[in-house]
Amino acid sequence: MATASGNNDGPITAINVTPFVDIILVVLIIFMATAPIIARRAIKVDVPKAAHHDRAATEAKSIVYNAKRELILEGKKLSSDELKSLLAAGTRADPDLHVTLSADKTIPYGDIVGVLDLVRGAGVRKIGLEVSRK
Repeated sequence: MATASGNNDGPITAINVTPFVDIILVVLIIFMATAPIIARRAIKVDVPKAAHHDRAATEAKSIVYNAKRELILEGKKLSSDELKSLLAAGTRADPDLHVTLSADKTIPYGDIVGVLDLVRGAGVRKIGLEVSRK
């Protein structure tokens, strides 16, 4: 006579998903905790020198901001107002105007941002910062 004792010697056909869900939740928590750290490291800046750089394939106007805090556009010394008006005229003639800024490494970062703001205020949208090889 067969007994109903619960001894089932057959193969287990059901999958236990509880450990799988636990692992997925732990991985999700790890990703949520490390995402802000990864996002901050995504913007890498190596100023003022870079080991590798590409030559610009497009023609760009060159602005130099030297240690004496003089603005020089294409070899001509200008005031900030003159620079802004020349760049504004350039963007009216060519809306896709490219500008490269070379600044001396002794100049405080805030002053360089001021020059970038001046260039942006003139309507230039494509600005590159020039770096030198190590």
